[in-house]
Amino acid sequence: MRPRLLPPRFTGRLHDPRTATVIGRWLGAAFAVCFATGLISHGMQHPPSWLSGFPSRPVGAYRFTQGLHVASGIAAVPLLLAKLWTVYPRLFTWPPVRSPRHGLERLSVGLLVGAAVFEVATGLLNTAQWYPWPFSFVPVHYAMAWVVTGSLVLHVAVKAPDIGRHWSRRSAGTLALPAEDARNRRSLLTAVGAAVGAVTVTTVGQSFTPLKGLDLLAPRHPDQGLQGLPVNRTAAAAGVGAVAEDGYRLRVDGPRPAVLTLADLRRLPQYEAELPIACVEGWSKSAHWGGVRIRDLLERAGAPAHARVRVVSLQTRGGYRVSELDATHARDPLTLLALRLGGEELAPDHGYPARLIAPNRPGVLQTKWVCRLEVLT
Repeated sequence: MRPRLLPPRFTGRLHDPRTATVIGRWLGAAFAVCFATGLISHGMQHPPSWLSGFPSRPVGAYRFTQGLHVASGIAAVPLLLAKLWTVYPRLFTWPPVRSPRHGLERLSVGLLVGAAVFEVATGLLNTAQWYPWPFSFVPVHYAMAWVVTGSLVLHVAVKAPDIGRHWSRRSAGTLALPAEDARNRRSLLTAVGAAVGAVTVTTVGQSFTPLKGLDLLAPRHPDQGLQGLPVNRTAAAAGVGAVAEDGYRLRVDGPRPAVLTLADLRRLPQYEAELPIACVEGWSKSAHWGGVRIRDLLERAGAPAHARVRVVSLQTRGGYRVSELDATHARDPLTLLALRLGGEELAPDHGYPARLIAPNRPGVLQTKWVCRLEVLT
């Protein structure tokens, strides 16, 4: 007689609801922080039509929120693995669907697991700027964030009774657990916490510069790069050839349009500002910039106070060739058309001959190789 196939049996106590609940709390917190900061990042890069703009102060707000976004996403990796390890025996429960509630629970779990693994994996690859897929990262990552959040809310709603029974050590569902189980659980949770701490400490230095000496696993180090600043897109990658000083022209299109040479820009009043570059991949660093205030250029062009500005680059390849400054950023005295970095002329990879630098703004919108400013009313 052919032996009957039976689903595997798991007797380990650490695959229990209490352990899953504790790790789930931590993972839920990481996902919540990652989702909230991700909404901020996406809104700043792709502002909705009903939003007039984001504030320009504090100058490092985006640096903080995006650093927190990437740090919480990286912290979610060991938490997600631990959570999956804790609950994976339930994949083998039989029968696979026992009731409508059980079927809804399994559906929510399948959707949550698939979306969460996809979101974390693609986010990690984005920090390394490696895109081995045919789709555009930003819109898909943003859409999947909503899928993860929605499936997580559904999962919590379905599992609320179980979560309540195992929320704390004093909960009714955990009173009878043996002491040996409690010790093993503490060891597991300590190991998971240590893993979260390790991946955080060894990566967060790319944005939290006091810990940059421990920046061992992050793809960027804040001090590595031309003029002491990392470079995401070089002039060659952007299709910007050598720009001759006497051949450069900046067009300012407004009520009183003007064309300025690099020498003209250098003769205008010069200002200095200490502002961070904060990139969506998670790295950031403050630097000392010098150049002409955008507000001064707009006043010369007769732009009204409420005007927005379209900033156009010389680049011919890649995204974000054009960005837009809202009125708040355009009139902020710290927003510069930068000509210098760290007291030196901009290197070509940092945007020579002129680039935008503004407070509280994503790095992809700090347009390099600026050739035109268009006043929008």
